[in-house]
Amino acid sequence: MAISLSKGQKVDLTKTNPGLTNVVVGLGWDTNKYDGGHDFDLDSSVFLLGESGKVTGETDFVFYNNPQGANGAVVHTGDNRTGDGDGDDEQVKINLANIPAGIQRVAFTITIHDAGSRSQNFGQVSNAYARIFNEANGEELIRYDLGEDFSIETAVVVGELYRHNGEWKFSAIGSGYQGGLAALATDFGLQVG
Repeated sequence: MAISLSKGQKVDLTKTNPGLTNVVVGLGWDTNKYDGGHDFDLDSSVFLLGESGKVTGETDFVFYNNPQGANGAVVHTGDNRTGDGDGDDEQVKINLANIPAGIQRVAFTITIHDAGSRSQNFGQVSNAYARIFNEANGEELIRYDLGEDFSIETAVVVGELYRHNGEWKFSAIGSGYQGGLAALATDFGLQVG
């Protein structure tokens, strides 16, 4: 039975699931009726953060064009350009045991591709969620439904896995940003050119 989280809640992942190493983070969303004449393409990205809360370089930014990070311990499985259908729209596979010691937090984000030029924002997105399941048996462990708290934002930090006393926990963050992926990337320490 999955633990359902609200914004701001934190929950243990590995302590209550001994031996858990391979998990999948599934991210999903639906777009509301939208008649702007453009496709609506949401993208999930992962930032691998050190002690400072920043990435150490571009390789710590995992997304559809850089699908692997943390020496292969974090793998983005690909870009879904429409969000059609049921279930997860994009997934990230994670081997918790193999994440290098220097990475303290793994932050999951969703952004809207070309949101500015297409006049799109998260007010037009519904049913966004993140879930974590055990890759070995498909058991859903954690689910976080973001709700409809957003209007003009073009990027959302959904949540993060983080180390605490040698165990991994998950924090439901749900914080929105204006400025899309560039704003997020800058906050997490990437030089955006």
